Amino acid sequence: MRSMRIVMWGVLVVAMSASASAQVAVTAADLGRLDVDAAAAGAQAARLRASDPTLVAEIEQSLTLLKEEIIYLRVRLRREGAVPRADYTDLRDRIETLRVKAAGEKVTAQPYMTAEPTKDELMRTDRVWILPVGTEMDVRLQTALNSATAKVEQRFEATTIVDLKMGGTEVVLPAGTVVRGFVGSVRAAGRVDRKGSLTLSFDEILPKSGPTRLRASVTKALDGRMSEDAGRIGTGAVLGAIVGGILGGGKGMMVGVLVGGGGTIAATDGSDVDLPAGTIFRVRIDSPLEIR
Repeated sequence: MRSMRIVMWGVLVVAMSASASAQVAVTAADLGRLDVDAAAAGAQAARLRASDPTLVAEIEQSLTLLKEEIIYLRVRLRREGAVPRADYTDLRDRIETLRVKAAGEKVTAQPYMTAEPTKDELMRTDRVWILPVGTEMDVRLQTALNSATAKVEQRFEATTIVDLKMGGTEVVLPAGTVVRGFVGSVRAAGRVDRKGSLTLSFDEILPKSGPTRLRASVTKALDGRMSEDAGRIGTGAVLGAIVGGILGGGKGMMVGVLVGGGGTIAATDGSDVDLPAGTIFRVRIDSPLEIR
């Protein structure tokens, strides 16, 4: 009787193990849901084509790459019979990040740049500036990030490095304004896919009037360790050279990483993405930003 109980217990353990394995196994249906999610993100992005064609182009470019990865996982599942759950969830999270980005706040009116302020306007305390979609600003990363150790939804901070002015001379966002963001997705460098990647999104800015919702993404990355230029960029003394030349593709562009659509930063040299504190990002505002 005792031996029978032992045998039955062993069968139960095996059955439970098989059940657990089935729960974590990636199926063809799972990959089919990724196709549906990617299509939904593309449809949402298409609705923004009239108001923000640049953002739509970035999202569609990223979706093209993600769809290729879905095909790769489907081929791998067919050939090897299994796909790592981590690869599936990472791809799912990256698609969801794009979907959220595509389903951002709708613009109900054309963004505008205000005219030169009058003396009376400068005396008012309730003035509002609207930074339109496409406005760019440069920020310096305060929190080191690495695709080998970063986690999805991990928070980070950066600060603006030059004054952002509107209406001629009025400073709307002074240098040193804190900008906060989160890691939307992360992939560590592995044996199969040796190139790590991070998707960074900015969702909050802290002007003098208080915390304000932000929707912005990285478009370029600059090595902040340059000796001469890094020391002068904060003062704006060489703003034209830094912004127009270095961020335009000259010296100073961060070696070993490539910034793609949707704020995804991928390694190009078969390693993890390493973004030390001090890295400079060119950030693009993806939804009208109201500053009081």
